[in-house]
Amino acid sequence: MKVLFSLLLVLFIASPILCAKVGKSNIPNAFNILKYGAKGDGHTDDSNAFLKAWKDACSSTNGTPTLIVPTNKIFMTQPLTFQGPCKSATMNVMIGGNVTAPASRENWKPDGNDHDSWITFNQISGLVVNGGGTLNAQGASWWDKSANDRPTAVRFLGCNNLKHGPMTHLNSPKNHISVTGCDGVLISNVNLIAPETSPNTDGVDISSSTKVFIEHSIISSGDDCVAINSGSKFINITNVKCGPGHGISVGSLGKNGEYATVEEVYVSNIIFTRTTNGARIKTWEGGSGYVRKITYKNITLVDVKNPVIIDQQYNALQAVGKGVKISDVTFRDFRGTTKDKMAIQLNCCSIGCTNIVLEEINISGLNGEKPSSSCNNAHGSSSSCNPTVTCLGN
Repeated sequence: MKVLFSLLLVLFIASPILCAKVGKSNIPNAFNILKYGAKGDGHTDDSNAFLKAWKDACSSTNGTPTLIVPTNKIFMTQPLTFQGPCKSATMNVMIGGNVTAPASRENWKPDGNDHDSWITFNQISGLVVNGGGTLNAQGASWWDKSANDRPTAVRFLGCNNLKHGPMTHLNSPKNHISVTGCDGVLISNVNLIAPETSPNTDGVDISSSTKVFIEHSIISSGDDCVAINSGSKFINITNVKCGPGHGISVGSLGKNGEYATVEEVYVSNIIFTRTTNGARIKTWEGGSGYVRKITYKNITLVDVKNPVIIDQQYNALQAVGKGVKISDVTFRDFRGTTKDKMAIQLNCCSIGCTNIVLEEINISGLNGEKPSSSCNNAHGSSSSCNPTVTCLGN
């Protein structure tokens, strides 16, 4: 699996990503929003300028069209949808400045279906969104509402061969980035930042997508740094600093008896700092489907509450004999500290978890305390584990 991910990543890197300085006039086939009437004063609604520039860029057939958001300005926009497909096989959006949502939810004026997200990229193949700028979703005024009533900041929907970053995302009302129905995604050098107390502000949510790479990024939020949801496979997350937040999670899956699948996930070279969880898999009892071929490797833990956790009874419904099957999961080379007494939790339902492997685990408690582990209906093997996992064979 690791070899396959490496080959796919080479294909991503081999294709050029536009790196010219944002705002320079020597970028060929450029569509600068200033030329479409954007003010960039942080107060004027520049939404129409963005949409007009996008319409022309998306219709262009001359080379690789590039939408330019210049540096040293603040552009305020209402919810936007950049709609594809476009005539060019590749599209670039270079954001050098600061793009901000309205200051409070009372000032949002969603148009059509735009109420579910602030910025949506829909059905655009070969899309590159970079430039090193900042997307500030101004989410604080939304955080007292229920999650179902809050928008995602940036949504990529049906965007194949997508590249995103470098970029900074701030204070989403809900998820900072959602990747849905995409095939071939590279998210690299992004900073996703929200307060630890902000609810449901996941860094990246992945669903129904394949070949997704997240690398060299910093994610600090009030929920999962990365959440991998149903229909996702061939996911590679590496060299990410996560914290605060709820860790890197597969799931939750199988809510309300739903059928859900996730497979071929490889998470490596991660630093979890004061997160609620580290490596987590969570499924609802009563659901169906499978989670399989999951690897967490080379993980550094700094005061993590639940470093290793499988919860096959997440919000248990007492549906005996039913559950999302969890198999072929490896936790290897974990080191660091936990602030809780229970460092490893393998909580499986009546159908059990199979081929769970723990190797080279060395987790200590704060002040030198020795943490423990717990097991319920988990099957597999362990070696060189501290704390020991007595339910798994050595």
